[in-house]
Amino acid sequence: MIGQKLMGMSEEFEQRAAELVDAGRALYMQGMVPATSGNFSAKLSDGTLAVTVSGRHKGRLTPADIMRVDAEGRSLDGRRPSAETRLHVQIYRGDQTARAVLHPHSIHATLLSKHHPGPVKLQDYELLKAFPGIDTHRSRVTVPVFENDQDISRLAGQVDRWMTENADPIFGYLIRGHGFYTWGDSVESAMRHVEAFEFLFECEMRMRYFNP
Repeated sequence: MIGQKLMGMSEEFEQRAAELVDAGRALYMQGMVPATSGNFSAKLSDGTLAVTVSGRHKGRLTPADIMRVDAEGRSLDGRRPSAETRLHVQIYRGDQTARAVLHPHSIHATLLSKHHPGPVKLQDYELLKAFPGIDTHRSRVTVPVFENDQDISRLAGQVDRWMTENADPIFGYLIRGHGFYTWGDSVESAMRHVEAFEFLFECEMRMRYFNP
C-alpha cells in the first residue's frame, strides 16, 4: 500500500512537472520570462509543491529543473528553490482553491506597475470573464501593486494582509518594476489568467499612451 502511494505521488509529480515545463516554454515564446526570470509551482495532493529550481531558464526547462518542497517551501531533495517560493506558499494558504502559481516578468505588467500609483482597477472588459466567478463584462477586478522588496517574508506578509482585509476576490498582483503573480486551480487555468492579465495590462498601458 505504501509503495503504491509513493508511486502515485511520483506519477503526480511527473505530471505537474511536465505541465510546468510546457508553461515555461509557452511563456518564453510570448516574451514573458526573459533570461532566467520568473518562477512556477504546482500543488500536489499531499500538500507538497513542485517548483522550478532557482536560476533556471524558463524557456529551456526540463523535468529535471522541477524540484519538490514541503508546504513551508523547504527543499525535499537538497536543491535550492527560488527565494520567492515563500510567495507561492502564501498564495496557497491564502486561496485554498489554488493548485498552480505562475510568476512571469512581462513587459506590460512591469511598465504598468512602475507607472500606476496604486491598485489597478480593471473594469468593463469582456476578458474579465476569463477569471472564475465572473460572467459579465460589467465587472471590476482589482490588482494590487506591492513595492518590490528583497525581504520576501515581509512582502509575503503584505500580500497576506491584502488578501485577508479585502473582501473582493483577488486573481493576481503586481510587484513594482518586477512582474506579476497569478494562480488557478490547475496549471492550465493559471496560464489562462496569465494571458488574460497580460492582454488587460496592455490595454491599460495603451490607454495611458493615447490618453496621457
